[in-house]
Amino acid sequence: MALDTVATAAANPTTEQPWRELGLKEDEYARIKEILGRRPTSSELAMYSVMWSEHCSYKSSKVHLKQFGEKAPKSDALLVGIGENAGVVDIGQGYAVTFKIESHNHPSFVEPYQGAATGVGGIVRDILTMGARPIAIMDPLRFGPADAVDTRRVLPGIIAGVGGYGNCLGLPNIGGEIVFDETYAGNPLVNALCVGVMRHEDIKLATAHGTGNLVVLFGAKTGGDGIGGVSVLASETFASGKAAKRPSVQVGDPFAEKVLIECSLEIFAEDLVIGIQDLGGAGLSCATSELASAGSGGMAIQLEKVPLRDPSLSPEEILMSESQERMCAIIEPSKLSRFMKICKKWDVTATVIGEVTDGEHLHITFNGELIVDVPPRTVAHDGPVYNRPIAKPAYLDSLKPVTLPAISNPKEIKAALLQLISSPNIADKSWVTDQYDRYVQGNSVLSQPEDSGMVRIDEQTHLGVAISTDANARWSYLDPYNGAKLALLESCRNIATTGAKPLAVTNCLNFGSPEDPGVMWQFSETVRGLADICLEMGLPVTGGNVSFYNQTGAVAILPTPVIGVLGVIQDVRTRTKMGLPAAGLEIFQLGNTDDNFSGSEYAHLHGQIGDHAPTPDIDAEIRLVNLLLEAQQFFQSAHDISDGGLAAALTETVLKNSVGATIELIEQYIPGGLTAGLFAETPGRVLIAVDPVNIEEVRALSNKYNVPMHRIGKSGGSALVINGESIELTELRRAHTETFAKLFN
Repeated sequence: MALDTVATAAANPTTEQPWRELGLKEDEYARIKEILGRRPTSSELAMYSVMWSEHCSYKSSKVHLKQFGEKAPKSDALLVGIGENAGVVDIGQGYAVTFKIESHNHPSFVEPYQGAATGVGGIVRDILTMGARPIAIMDPLRFGPADAVDTRRVLPGIIAGVGGYGNCLGLPNIGGEIVFDETYAGNPLVNALCVGVMRHEDIKLATAHGTGNLVVLFGAKTGGDGIGGVSVLASETFASGKAAKRPSVQVGDPFAEKVLIECSLEIFAEDLVIGIQDLGGAGLSCATSELASAGSGGMAIQLEKVPLRDPSLSPEEILMSESQERMCAIIEPSKLSRFMKICKKWDVTATVIGEVTDGEHLHITFNGELIVDVPPRTVAHDGPVYNRPIAKPAYLDSLKPVTLPAISNPKEIKAALLQLISSPNIADKSWVTDQYDRYVQGNSVLSQPEDSGMVRIDEQTHLGVAISTDANARWSYLDPYNGAKLALLESCRNIATTGAKPLAVTNCLNFGSPEDPGVMWQFSETVRGLADICLEMGLPVTGGNVSFYNQTGAVAILPTPVIGVLGVIQDVRTRTKMGLPAAGLEIFQLGNTDDNFSGSEYAHLHGQIGDHAPTPDIDAEIRLVNLLLEAQQFFQSAHDISDGGLAAALTETVLKNSVGATIELIEQYIPGGLTAGLFAETPGRVLIAVDPVNIEEVRALSNKYNVPMHRIGKSGGSALVINGESIELTELRRAHTETFAKLFN
């Protein structure tokens, strides 16, 4: 097949091109021709198709995401914000931390192990390109019903992929979530978060400037895996009942990534790069166009110099390939020799493939023939922007209040509690987390199932960071505006409960098709809610990800905004754990309980979702966070009350160290009676245990911050006793821990 050059394209304007097969719309193809003043070459078409995809261009979400900038709170901690590979915040002592969360949903359905593994690899490289050493990962996951055949297919592979790749990299997995719901059947959500650390002066950006500076591709060779992944696989729904377009999923090699990490960090330490970009979604198309666009604009690439695993690849395939473990750097010629020596030391392939020019176009040649001549910004940043139709979904008018059988007899407590804690969403996840290395590197302070993951940053001062990810998709389904707020507030509570101060936010917004006005209403309300709450809480959004087209046929997933919050703790040795450490402690509930069961796990177990999400009390939540931070020195344990309500929190608290508790719930504090007291998921509550000698100090602080503080019991014994009904810890543990083994072994 003859090479489609720029000259050929100009001379043959009517040549048929597969723009529709590449995921472009007719008006988008027309816009490309307008930009270029001719039809695109096949290589240019390939580049525009991947870079103008929903995944890369945010074309359906841009008009809404701008609120994060318009409503951004003033933050002295923010060093690098939205627009780079990852956000960066100052945590003190000269340290900067970068963190970000992204999705790899559709690839993980097609090929669970590699889809999840390369999702981890991609987010780790995003962190690396900022100049940081990756230090920990997290994995918020969503699946269809736990007993569904396809869940049994995808879940073990996804868990193995997350663990296999992360373990080989030597990165501890310190947290995440696993949630089951029928709407995720056929469309699991695999979100991956990474956090990295650097000194302030070591921050790197994705930019190409300086005429004559070299473009160097280093890392793994380019193969045929993942071609067109972002343009088709991540930008189209999975059809129900018919074959779907499924390009090959990227194939990861964690050992190649490990040496690439160490090689890159040594290169950074010697200040050998001007700009750097990883090759993830859209591969070389993304790296070259974004680097050029963020710099002077001119770049010349010789595509035949790209090292290939498969020599049969066409230029278009080379440009679209999403082969993993690759980076692109801009280097001064005088520093090339040292750069190459470091790459050779680590056995990392490195090749000069081009240079920065004084022009304004990205030129790509193949064996001397010009095949790409584009203004790079039109590829990387000036793609289509859609203001999609928005309509409030009809389902909201048919929602019904939750009606549940009341627990009036303490004897009924045991059966209801055991049913709840053995349900897949609440059951112990050790079957999963035991497949992850949570302690490698020796700096993990807290990990699942604690409220937040925590890692030590400095081994002398014990400075550390805590990270939590949260989402209640049922609340977002009932009220996406408040659902987003509630997710962020839960993350903040999880951070503060361990003793860290919330500092910054990242997000992964998972939704159905943006071509559905109801989905776009959910999305727009979610972004509005998240932007508003971040402004109210004074927390900057540092970056994130939007994942659309998460649906099978006409069934969209529940709107699932996964919100990650990072906090800082001055001394990780003072952190608070969730488990009761000893007998004789007084147990209190901070915050009041109401009788709204909408969106709760208890309602879900009874086949209901309810009609209204809680309305967050922002001022009360801020006061609670401040109380948790100031009173932390007096806590023997602390645990956020959220999924599964007080029943789940008590179970996790007593089982952690096998220390029982005697609980007496007084209806005076619980409008919904014993049922609500145990199973309602009222936000803004924390379970704490306090040594009797410190009760007055804690009570004084609760009064200072006007946070209700109710004594509900005392620690000790070998059972969890609630209003006289006793459940031995051995029976409680069996019910809580056997579910996953029975489902997936």
